[in-house]
Amino acid sequence: MPLTLIVSDGVLPEANMPSTIQRLSEAFLRLHGLAGNKVLTPNVVGHVQVVPKGRTFSGLMPTDVAVVEWLTPSFAFTSSEIQKAYVREATDIVYEACGGSLPRTNIWVNVKHAVDGTWGISGVAYSNSELGEALSLG
Repeated sequence: MPLTLIVSDGVLPEANMPSTIQRLSEAFLRLHGLAGNKVLTPNVVGHVQVVPKGRTFSGLMPTDVAVVEWLTPSFAFTSSEIQKAYVREATDIVYEACGGSLPRTNIWVNVKHAVDGTWGISGVAYSNSELGEALSLG
């Protein structure tokens, strides 16, 4: 499950990047009941994309921002409870990691779902049902 954290340069201290990705990932796993899952945990990957100052925008104006973006199978983030809890927790995690310098109004959380059958791990394309079955074994 790829996680991308997009931040304007200078918003998130470099020293906080690893723990921020870890905390965002742990929240995803915990809220989905998959904390410690031996199949999924090694396949939760993340990166921080730092965008130069003046190249992130909100309200049509250059603005410092942070965007938490997941790409997941369509069976993830399906319940309203998980969606609301994750958005709240992810916003808190990023806000804290930025030392409170980035307003919560400038932190967004997005989820994109992959097309069924195109979830590739180690060169194997899994359908949602195949991936779900593998996760149940972990």
